[in-house]
Amino acid sequence: MSLRNAFIRPASWLSVAAIAAALLLGGPHAEAQSQLRTVIGKVLNAQNEPLQKAVVHLKNTRTLAIKTYITEADGSYRFSALAPNVDYEIYAEHNGDRSDTKTLSAFDNRTQLTVTLKIKSEK
Repeated sequence: MSLRNAFIRPASWLSVAAIAAALLLGGPHAEAQSQLRTVIGKVLNAQNEPLQKAVVHLKNTRTLAIKTYITEADGSYRFSALAPNVDYEIYAEHNGDRSDTKTLSAFDNRTQLTVTLKIKSEK
């Protein structure tokens, strides 16, 4: 076997380069997708009863984009596919009353967060 045959041929280098590029481009992207976060929870009144049709606001503090969710009959809500490296602010409103605003930190590395929002009626 000559020294020349011991090395990878140029056509093989292209295959190696294509595989390496796919790993570099696809690897982190696939990993980032698996780290997307979800926040679930319930909106309750002062008596700890679920509030149907409360509006939950989720604000991305980086882009200032706001998503909303109208709660189900059991007071539940869900936001999914949230970026892992962004802080979010969340609060709920119902019949003119509002819950406290809570912050979901980018430093919290859990992929599913559960947040209960309590609305105390001012009336």
